[in-house]
Amino acid sequence: MSEFDRAAEAAIAHLLAAPARLGPVRVLAVDGPSGAGKSTFADLLLSRLGAVDARLVRTDDFATWDEPVEWWPRLRAGVLEPLAAGSPGGYRRTEWPGGRPVPGAHVPVPVPEVLVLEGVSAARAAIAPRLSTVVWVEPVGAALRLERAVARDGEDARGELRRWQRFEQEWFAADGTRARADVRIGPAATGAPG
Repeated sequence: MSEFDRAAEAAIAHLLAAPARLGPVRVLAVDGPSGAGKSTFADLLLSRLGAVDARLVRTDDFATWDEPVEWWPRLRAGVLEPLAAGSPGGYRRTEWPGGRPVPGAHVPVPVPEVLVLEGVSAARAAIAPRLSTVVWVEPVGAALRLERAVARDGEDARGELRRWQRFEQEWFAADGTRARADVRIGPAATGAPG
C-alpha cells in the first residue's frame, strides 16, 4: 500500500468521525506546497469516498501570480458562506489562455455531504474552525516540486514558480498550516491521524 493510499484511508476515517463544521457540510482541506501532489491526492480521496456525496473545489481556480492567497473573499462569499447556510454556491474559475489569468466559466457548487478543498492555503487559519479534517501533503523536496510544477505549467512559468515557492514558504510559516494537519504525507508525517 502506498503512502497516499494509507493517508487516504486515515483522512477518510478522520473525516467520517468528525462533525460537520460548515453548516451541514464536512470540509476536508488538502494543503501543502505547489508540486507536492495535492491534486493527485484529492482525486484519490474523491475516488475512495464512494457513495458519499462529495464535491471538489481547487484553490487553483482562484489564485493568480499577483493574488496567490488574496482571492479568499471570493471563495468565502461564493462557496463557503452559502454552503454553511445549506444553500448551493458557485464561483467564476480563473482560466489561463496564453499564460495570462482571466475570469472563466461559472462553476456551480451544490450542497454536498463533503467538500474537498484542495490547494495552497486551503487549510488556512481563517477557516480552521470550520474544517473537519486537514491533510498536509509534502512528500518531496523543493527542487523536485519545482520540476513537477514546471512540467505541469511549462518552462515559461519557471521564474514565477520560483517566486511562488518563496512566497508559499513564508505563507506556511506564518499561517502554521502544517501544525494543524490531522494527516501528514511526507517526511514530517506523524503516522496520521494526529
